[in-house]
Amino acid sequence: MKPMISLPRMTAVLALAVLVGCTPSQMKEEGRFYLSDAGLLDRYQITRSGNFRLQADSRLYIAQSHFVPVGHSYARPNILAEEGLAAAVQVFPMVRRAEQPLGLEEALIRARQQGLDYVLYTRFASARSSAGAQQTPEQASEGDVGRDEVVLQLMLLEAGTERLIDFATITSRTGFLAFYKSRPEDLLREPMEDYTRQLLGSR
Repeated sequence: MKPMISLPRMTAVLALAVLVGCTPSQMKEEGRFYLSDAGLLDRYQITRSGNFRLQADSRLYIAQSHFVPVGHSYARPNILAEEGLAAAVQVFPMVRRAEQPLGLEEALIRARQQGLDYVLYTRFASARSSAGAQQTPEQASEGDVGRDEVVLQLMLLEAGTERLIDFATITSRTGFLAFYKSRPEDLLREPMEDYTRQLLGSR
């Protein structure tokens, strides 16, 4: 009786077959897509309430809520604002961030005081770190061993009118090739870069 081929191995073989004939750049993108889809590399999903776009010269204020992420209370206190700034400065000319977590009203006030157009208010919905955790047999059988996950919520508001113009949820999860080598915080930069590019309409 022939041994069964594992799902990850089968997916990798199929991905390699699809990549035959691609250019190097196409191969890199296609390869990452299939490996992420198979759960081998980090993967994220962005869900937005609309497709609102900002002007290229928009001025942003980025802040993070006081909310402590469920399941990961030791995350760096202002990590979302820090990562949001690092992502947004790549596409917008003037971006500032709060130095510490703020309430929404306080973030809006500070944005207006600094003459900024929009507030990108970020918060953890949940975060799970598997490093050092004892997994149950059920989690292990479902492939959860060593995999970290974060769920973020981002609100984009006009600073002057306080009108909510976009609401996004980002779900990001480590792949099997990265387990026990990352923390939920490490899953933030790439999806936040993607989101800010979407705001500019460059993605």
